[in-house]
Formats: sequence, structure tokens, C-alpha cells
Amino acid sequence: MQARSIHDLDLAGKRVFVRVDFNVPIKGGTIGDDTRIRSSLPTIEAVLSRKPKVLLLASHLGRPKGEAKKEFSLAPVATRLEELIGRKVVFAGDCVGDAAKKAIAAAGDGRPEGEPGIVLLENLRFHKGEEQNDPAFAKQLAELADVYVNDAFGAAHRAHASTEGIVRLVKNAAAGLLMEAELRHLGAAVNTPDRPFVAILGGAKVSDKIEVIENLLPKVDVLLIGGAMAYTFFKAQGLPTGKSLVEDDSLDTARDVLKRAAARPKMRFLLPVDHIVAPKLEAGAPAEVMHVDDPAIGDRMGLDIGPETIRQFSAAIRSAKTVIWNGPMGVFEIDAFAAGTMAIAQAVADVGGTTIIGGGDSIAAVTKAGVADRITHISTGGGASLEFLGGQTLPGVAALSPEP
Repeated sequence: MQARSIHDLDLAGKRVFVRVDFNVPIKGGTIGDDTRIRSSLPTIEAVLSRKPKVLLLASHLGRPKGEAKKEFSLAPVATRLEELIGRKVVFAGDCVGDAAKKAIAAAGDGRPEGEPGIVLLENLRFHKGEEQNDPAFAKQLAELADVYVNDAFGAAHRAHASTEGIVRLVKNAAAGLLMEAELRHLGAAVNTPDRPFVAILGGAKVSDKIEVIENLLPKVDVLLIGGAMAYTFFKAQGLPTGKSLVEDDSLDTARDVLKRAAARPKMRFLLPVDHIVAPKLEAGAPAEVMHVDDPAIGDRMGLDIGPETIRQFSAAIRSAKTVIWNGPMGVFEIDAFAAGTMAIAQAVADVGGTTIIGGGDSIAAVTKAGVADRITHISTGGGASLEFLGGQTLPGVAALSPEP
């Protein structure tokens, strides 16, 4: 999936519309985590260095469902962005129409000759036309721009007006630096990995990651499954699961995956061999290490991988040259059930090769473990990362690809 590059565009004196991903957690007007804003800074600085007339930044925030709601306003983001880049950012009260045009005009007021103005447009999803990919709304966005740059990999899996529709109208379009980095790292890992290639998948549901599993099965050397999703595989094999989370409607899917994995004898498909069980999911609940085939689990639930699984998984990971990790090994938010996820984070950090982390929980885990700075690439993609790893075409990326 090859997209045009920002390096191919002439930006001087142009109105440059950059679709960013500023979908950050905001509570009471305070930003809880500005990682996504910081991730956009290289592209913002690259654009500004090439002297556009104005830089327009556009993003969604949350799910306002086509209505202007104060709690979903991007105004706090404008303030934080000013602090990060040390430049004036004009906040537009809307992303289209007179409010946007007035903000663009205001961004140039009082500026030294040749210094670009910067405008952050209000939440794109305050208009229903954004998620509907409405041509009329896309046209309103396009009227603001001479050049379009998509740096929002996290929104690239949706064919929305600001990610797909606008590209039909603004022909000078390309990927930003963050988007390029995501495609380069994820693409190389999936298509041309250094080997051994190890994939680690965790989290709650097999159904959320089945396409990823199916796409990676023929490609990886080792596939490790942890977290609650492992219990669907256990039940599919007739093992006791107690009150652990199981997707009964995915049991046939799990059996099919096990069958396909067995058909690749040189590929190692590893499930936990022991786990930490407790009667309920809460801090202070009495926990015990138990083998996964022990029926004494009774009415308890599995909440983390056990010490022998940590040893086996860590050994497999440390032998790798390429690692992809998406999803925790247990309920790591509670310290009693965090040992497995923390150990995997450490093992991934120790890899002498390429390591890629995706998914909010996995990112939080490497941050909690203090090893985020030792990871090759931390993907901001969320659902987009999963769909890419699942082999799907991302509409926001396909729209930027050169015509055949």
C-alpha cells in the first residue's frame, strides 16, 4: 500500500490542509494524554519549514454524532498545541463555512512577511457529513485547501469526508511523516520481516483480532496468544475455563485457527501453560498460580499468565528479530495481575531487532514498565493498525496512492 509522500508536494505559499489525529482524552477541559498531539509535531514542523501561506489542522474528537457539543470541542487542543510549538494557533469555531474562513484570514493578521499562519479547525464530527463521507461536506473542506496531507493513520481505516472524500477534490495530496512511518514499519514487519518474526496478541476477544491472526498465521515464526482471548482457545480444546471470559460464538473460529496452526509444523503457536486465577476481578482478591488444565479452577477466573508461561513467552520473544505486540497478557491495571504484561513488555524491549507496539493497552503497558523509549515504533493507529495487520486496504491510504 504505497502512498504519495509529503516530500513530493510544493507547499510554498499554499493553503495546506493537514488531517491529524488529535483524538485525545479530555476531561473538564484538561488533556489527559497528549501523545497524539506530540506525534503530529514532525509533520507540522516539516510543513511550516516549507513556508505555506497557512497551515490548516483538522481532526475529530470522540463521538459527538453530528452535533456540536462543548465536551468534544478541540479548543483545549489548540491551547496545548501552542505550548508545544511555541507559535500562535488560531482556533476556528467550525471546520467549514464562514467561521473557518474568518479564522484563516485572522491567522495571517500581524504576521511577518512569509511566516505562515496556523489554524486548528473545530471537531470534524460536529457535522454528520464527516462520517457519512458526504460529497457536499467534502467540497466545503476542499474549498479551504490547495494541498492535502493525511497524517492521521488512526483514522485511515474509515472512508470519511476528511480522509477519503476530500482527496477526490484536492488532487495535490500525500501522506504526512507519521502516516509514512506507520506504513513503513507495519508494512515491513508484515511483508519483509527480519526473522525470527514473533507476533504477540492479547486482550479480551478473539473476534476483535481474528483477521490479524488469520493474516499473520502464514507469515510468523511464532505466534503467542495471551490475555482473556486465550480462554476461548482453551475451551475449544476442552480445557476448564471456570468463570474466565470466553466467546462461545468464536469456538469454531478458535478450532479452525488451531487446525491451521498445526498444519504449519515449523511455526510455533503458543498458548499459556499456567495462569493466575482469582474468584473476582478486584485488587486484594486471593490469587493462585494454576496449570491451565487443572479443573480446580472451579468458579474462579484467569486474570494473568503464570510464571512458567512468562518464562516460555519471554524466551521466544528474546530470540526474535521482529516483534509485533497488540494486547495485554492480563488485567495489568491491577498490580496483582500485571506481572505477565510487565514481563512481556521487558522482553520486547530487550529484543535486538525491530519491535512494534500497537493498541492503547499495550502502549500503556510499555509506558508503565518504563521501556517505551526502547521500542522501535509505537503505533498510534488503534483500529487502523489492526485492520492493516489483518491485511485490509485502508481507505485513507488507498486515496493517497498514485493512480495505476
